[in-house]
Amino acid sequence: MEAASIPHPAGHGEHARADTGEHHGPPPANRSSRVEAPLLGMMLFIISEVMIFGAFFTAYFFIRIAEGEAWPGPGTHLPVPVAGMNTAILMSSSFTLHWAEKSIKNGNRFGLKAGMFTTFLLGCTFLFVQINEYANIGFAPQDHAQQTIFYSLTGLHGAHVFIGLLILLSVTVRAFRGHYSPESHRGVEVPGIYWHFVDIMWIVVYTTVYIL
Repeated sequence: MEAASIPHPAGHGEHARADTGEHHGPPPANRSSRVEAPLLGMMLFIISEVMIFGAFFTAYFFIRIAEGEAWPGPGTHLPVPVAGMNTAILMSSSFTLHWAEKSIKNGNRFGLKAGMFTTFLLGCTFLFVQINEYANIGFAPQDHAQQTIFYSLTGLHGAHVFIGLLILLSVTVRAFRGHYSPESHRGVEVPGIYWHFVDIMWIVVYTTVYIL
């Protein structure tokens, strides 16, 4: 009589290969080395925005250095003290936003809500002062090349502030609804990166356009 064949349990070959250290297929992904999609998207967006600002700054320096024309142009005056006060307002919003970020990491919901709300108000104040400056500055974008560059640079930044305010408003509303926690606060950090970028970019705009 033939000896009955003994069936092997399913997956025996796989277990044997696992025991010998063999591995087929791609290795498991190392997630610790990956950048999270929201953070990566924001960083790429900021890089693209830096390029846009760079194009306008190129035109600015061309007029001032290559052409050697006076800045801000004959018969015009820039309100440097008002812009300086507005700069202080916008820089303060970075500190209040940082307070909000640290607060949620430590489980302090009051600090998160107060910090976000204050940041939003400071951003609105900055934008209001900027619009009021346009209304009283005494020249228009079409008057001269210098005025065109002035409105282009400050207006481009103002548009970024407006977008940032919409994002901050969304984060603030969510904060008051209790959507963030010490374990889940990426929704505060990623918009915060954008707002800090807007603040830093204004320092560059203010220094080159109003001070130099």
